[in-house]
Amino acid sequence: MKRMKPLWLLSVLIIIISVLAGCGSKELAWDTFEGAVNEKSFPVPKEANSSDRATTNVAMDYVRYSLPGLKEKEGVPEPYLDAIEAWGWTEKKVEDAGVSRIFEKDGMVIHLTVHDGYFTVMVPKEKKAAIKGLQTK
Repeated sequence: MKRMKPLWLLSVLIIIISVLAGCGSKELAWDTFEGAVNEKSFPVPKEANSSDRATTNVAMDYVRYSLPGLKEKEGVPEPYLDAIEAWGWTEKKVEDAGVSRIFEKDGMVIHLTVHDGYFTVMVPKEKKAAIKGLQTK
């Protein structure tokens, strides 16, 4: 009987750990989006956390979003591309863009780059200023 008690406790412990591990691994839903910090008309997943915004870069307005589960080698997930298109953005095919994807809408340009566990949304500053200037005239 004493031998059964450690086996029973071990079994219960394994079950509890399995349940907790299963609850901790949450898959991204890709169904709720909000405007990016640096360009409100560009969608970012609501689950993403903006962790860094570079204000010293003279060429780009850059925001980094952490989003666990992203993989650079897999690129931009299809549901995210669908949301970007649904928000009115079209992808600009550039031959030498590397891992960046470039999107356009109403003369505005966004560079989207996916890395392991995070992605960046970059807006060229000169173009953004020129667009805003034209809109105020």
